[in-house]
Amino acid sequence: MEKGWTKVFITTEDYLISMARDILQDNGIESVVINHKDSSYMMWGEAEIYVRDDKEVQANEILEQLKKG
Repeated sequence: MEKGWTKVFITTEDYLISMARDILQDNGIESVVINHKDSSYMMWGEAEIYVRDDKEVQANEILEQLKKG
C-alpha cells in the first residue's frame, strides 16, 4: 500500500469487508480494499481495508464493534 495509508481491518469474510467499507463511507472516511483472496478458490485468503493515516483513530473507533464480531 502507498505511504500515508494504514490498515484498520482484515477479514476472510466478504460480507464483513463490505459492511466495514460502507460504515466508513457513511462516516465520511475514504477507504481502500486490498483483496488477497485466491481468484480460483475465493474461500482462501484475506481482504484488508486501509484508511488515510489521519483517519486511523476515527476509523478504529467506528469499526470497533464490527471487529469484536
